[in-house]
Amino acid sequence: MSEVTAQPAPARPSGFRFEYWAPALLLICAVVIYVLACVLTGQTQYLTWSNLLAVLGRSIALGITAVGQTFAILVASIDLSVASLISATAVLASVLMDGNPAMIPLAIAAALTLGAIVGLVNGVIITRLDVNPLIATLGMSLIIQGCLSAFVSNFAGSVPEEFQFFAYGNVAGLPFAVLFFLALSLLAFLTLRFTKFGSNIYSVGGNRDAARFAGISTSRVIVGAHVICSLCATVAGLYLASRLRSGAPWIGSDGVYDLESIAVVVIGGTILAGGRGGIWGTVGGVVIFSLIDSIFNVLGVDAFAKQVLRGMIIVAAVGFYAARSRRIVA
Repeated sequence: MSEVTAQPAPARPSGFRFEYWAPALLLICAVVIYVLACVLTGQTQYLTWSNLLAVLGRSIALGITAVGQTFAILVASIDLSVASLISATAVLASVLMDGNPAMIPLAIAAALTLGAIVGLVNGVIITRLDVNPLIATLGMSLIIQGCLSAFVSNFAGSVPEEFQFFAYGNVAGLPFAVLFFLALSLLAFLTLRFTKFGSNIYSVGGNRDAARFAGISTSRVIVGAHVICSLCATVAGLYLASRLRSGAPWIGSDGVYDLESIAVVVIGGTILAGGRGGIWGTVGGVVIFSLIDSIFNVLGVDAFAKQVLRGMIIVAAVGFYAARSRRIVA
């Protein structure tokens, strides 16, 4: 009997590859356009360090969610349940805390447990039942949102002042939330770059069949990626509860944290087919989105026009990456 030898997809990028530097180039372009917009409109007061931190600070929840979404997309999956999970987490945590600082550890533990369960169920449905990730996670989103709306219709519970440090605290003159986001991104990068699990994620996303022949438990890797994605959504929900000082069933379900988390990951250079991309590209995508919003605000762009322009930017960026990838393959 002949022995079958299969090689998994390349685990990690090496050398200079244009597609890995494209997000950085887009970020530089966004910064240049932002500076020009401020100068040409005479609103140079926005060109300050504190305002730049505020620009990034407005996208912390999106950034945390996008870090988790990166893991799901790298294994050629996707998660549309993050928005509903964010709402459920914020409500659960604020109701359990109810203004009592002693309940903070329990509320955090309960929220993380909920996130882990949702991620585990999503992963099992996708791998064991062979359900398309879009359908599986969309169904989970509807279940969560339906259960949540059945019991809560408006703000519920309250967050004690001590927990509000998450959103409003400062460390060494820098916003704690920004530092937390950067630390989370660094942890995610180290996981993908220097651990066996990270290598397996790239292998499974690059070629699932080849990874299976190479002895990788593809189901465990996909489930693990979805658990991480849901846990990040849970943390984003805790952040929003801290920021809003309460939880509500609608704070994550306005189309921002599911679709836009996917958008910033793709703008950051992670391809939807899986196996290629990384965390720092996602961070760059978050900053690009934040700068785009600020540019529109400086220029006084209408809210509806903003949506159109943002959609055009997303399509253009994805089209650019796709065209570049075809040229490289050819």
